[in-house]
Amino acid sequence: MADITLTIDGVQVTVPEGSTVREACSHSGDAPPVLCFHDNLTAANACRACVVEVEGSRALVASCSRQAEPDMVVHTRSERVVNARRVVAELLASTSDISLAPSVQELLAANAGDAARYRTGATWEQPVLDDNRLYVRDYAKCILCYRCVEACGEDAQNTFAITVAGRGFEAHIDAGFGRAMPDSDCVFCGNCVAVCPTGALIDRSEYTLRQAGAWQEDAITTTETVCSYCGVGCDLELHVLDNQVVKVTSPMDHPVTHGMLCVKGRYAYQYVQIEDEMPERA
Repeated sequence: MADITLTIDGVQVTVPEGSTVREACSHSGDAPPVLCFHDNLTAANACRACVVEVEGSRALVASCSRQAEPDMVVHTRSERVVNARRVVAELLASTSDISLAPSVQELLAANAGDAARYRTGATWEQPVLDDNRLYVRDYAKCILCYRCVEACGEDAQNTFAITVAGRGFEAHIDAGFGRAMPDSDCVFCGNCVAVCPTGALIDRSEYTLRQAGAWQEDAITTTETVCSYCGVGCDLELHVLDNQVVKVTSPMDHPVTHGMLCVKGRYAYQYVQIEDEMPERA
């Protein structure tokens, strides 16, 4: 594949043909911020946090999906770009609870945003959906980034249990006709939880500890191991707090899992913490 050369913030950058503008910006050392984009998922073009200015283009372009072109001139920190990113962050903060959304908080801070600028009242209040034993849905934190939908679809699980329903302020992630997750096609792999950037989807173990004020991020240690349930060889990261496994994830760059697991690998870890006494032999 041939290489192409473009100019990013005054610096010439050479990348393989077919690269996105964001990938080209990464080569120059300053990748645009992202909210809906995920390395292992199809670009959803939903958040517009990664927009850049391309000379000759009327509108700002989403760098996560726009392909780089020869001799393209890109500006990643122009006044238009900074203002657009600031407004995106401020609008999200005006309605959503971003307390567990570091990427949104960083976008606000990096562009001198004011979280209260567009807020006319409380954040968008929604009931916590607690309908299964494995994870909790707190849609007051949802920014409609589409990551969970992509992970449930062709990019990873191919279950298609959730989608975006409604329009405008009524838009929301839905399991079909407002069904509870146990009544839907969900197989509880938790891959939607793994890619959620805001805590709108959160493992029950973490949610319970946070509600009790016992979640201590700085005290958690991570141990890497291999899943024991089958021969695929999925890599696991065991998050341990007070000598108890409180969460299981998988590295996003692992060649086998790409961060995705099945329901056993992600949630069936309690057996390692059972200390039943062995029965005496007759």
